[in-house]
Amino acid sequence: MATMLTTTDNPWNPFTQFDEWYEFDERAGYHSLAMLARIANVTDDMSDSNQSRAIEDAIDEIVEINALGVWRKVTSEGDAEVFNEVM
Repeated sequence: MATMLTTTDNPWNPFTQFDEWYEFDERAGYHSLAMLARIANVTDDMSDSNQSRAIEDAIDEIVEINALGVWRKVTSEGDAEVFNEVM
């Protein structure tokens, strides 16, 4: 299961409509991916699974702190293209 960071007002699915999602996020001034990159403790020498875990931990931290009250964690379950909000 994949997880991503998004905002409550972004109408686009970051898994299947990434370009539209990204454009909305940047225009709104959230810069979610840049913030995620700053908070995630990812290094080149980490395994893919450790990098994924570090990114998910950073998403959880952003959603927990939620300084602007807009961020949420969403999941997608592979080919099923399920798009769910994680509380």
